[in-house]
Amino acid sequence: MTVTVVFCVLFQATTESLETYGKYYNYEELSHLLHSLSQTYPLITNLSSIGQSVQGRELWVMRITKDPNMDTPGLPKFKYVGNMHGDETVSRQVLVYLIEYLLANYGEEQRVSELVNTTDIYIMPSMNPDGFEKSKEGDCAGNNGGRNNAKDFDLNRSFPDQYAEANFKLEDIPEVIAMMRWIQEKKFVLSANLHGGTVVASYPFDDSASHETRGHYSRAADDALFRYLALVYSSNHPVMKTGHPNCIDIKYETFKDGITNGAEWYDVPGGMQDYNYLYGNCLEITVELSCCKHPKADELPNEWSMNKESLLAYMEQVHIGVRGFVKEAIGGAAITNASIIVDGIQHNLTTGMYGDYYRLLLPGTYNITAMAPGEFPAITHLYSVGHSVEDRELYVLVISDNPKVHEHGVFYIPQQHVLSFFLTTLILIYLTFSMVLR
Repeated sequence: MTVTVVFCVLFQATTESLETYGKYYNYEELSHLLHSLSQTYPLITNLSSIGQSVQGRELWVMRITKDPNMDTPGLPKFKYVGNMHGDETVSRQVLVYLIEYLLANYGEEQRVSELVNTTDIYIMPSMNPDGFEKSKEGDCAGNNGGRNNAKDFDLNRSFPDQYAEANFKLEDIPEVIAMMRWIQEKKFVLSANLHGGTVVASYPFDDSASHETRGHYSRAADDALFRYLALVYSSNHPVMKTGHPNCIDIKYETFKDGITNGAEWYDVPGGMQDYNYLYGNCLEITVELSCCKHPKADELPNEWSMNKESLLAYMEQVHIGVRGFVKEAIGGAAITNASIIVDGIQHNLTTGMYGDYYRLLLPGTYNITAMAPGEFPAITHLYSVGHSVEDRELYVLVISDNPKVHEHGVFYIPQQHVLSFFLTTLILIYLTFSMVLR
């Protein structure tokens, strides 16, 4: 007698794997969902907490990249932070949807796969989980509270500021302290902080020395770059790009091309985007996603639809500009915290733990210097040598102690312990500029 044994494997579709886009997740639901996603996609995710809120809720961060349990040299770090004001809730949900979208489409869509494979992505859906629990669905103006943390501090007014003295007790703003520590540790390259209350992309600086309430354009050294980054987000958003949010209480308010300088809009001392730029090696903009701060859940599918392309396109900008490694000419040891100086832009970045740097720049010709205490500088000059068949401009990078004088070959400055850019840096810089000029 022959016995046939049939093994039947059943795959149960749980509600957590089928996103409905029709409800808000409270803290417990959000925590469960993030843990479930991390367990489902262990090869490209790592869920962690950077700290706790006043009331002890975890500040969850989902890391998405090809090797999520290690730091891989050559991958720029990108972050999204949502729900900093607890009653501005759209960002909390669309960032969950973004996490789900990236995970579900990795290995299926070339764009998503390339983004995950080449970027170290960090997504924090909620920086103020205590405030969210206090907020009420349908409260467009924030009348029910929830904006501030549980000690009643506005988290986006509590960072060290270049023009104002911070005077806070550490126990009053644990969310800010955790964020500052995280920013300093990770050396993010690009970031966006998502809010609500209108529809616009705002860029540094958020305040000025005069602290005029409105109308004072406070220009950062990378002003043109910030404008470009803000335009990337706004131009891909069907409402934002019009410059007319048409919010019920402020219909008169318009923004050319859907972007604004923060301080020109209104003065915000102690903001997070300025802290990232001035003290964190990171370029960050602030994006307002919706007129209603806490809209009804049935509006969430439309919010995701309107923001999806903007979120993806903005993330891709972490790959513009120049990148590479700064190492010792003898021995090749990485030099950390070396300054990357671009002539004409009074804002320096520093290298990471592997000597890696990522300097976002618009297309152009730049003199770039790498310098560390006790070392001689290695100087570069980038110039155009013509166009490709597809009419893309081609660049050559000269590395020398006299880069504007043409000499054959690439060589190191002949002093011991000098900083040098390796050939791998040349290749990365060429590829990066090719991407910018497409």
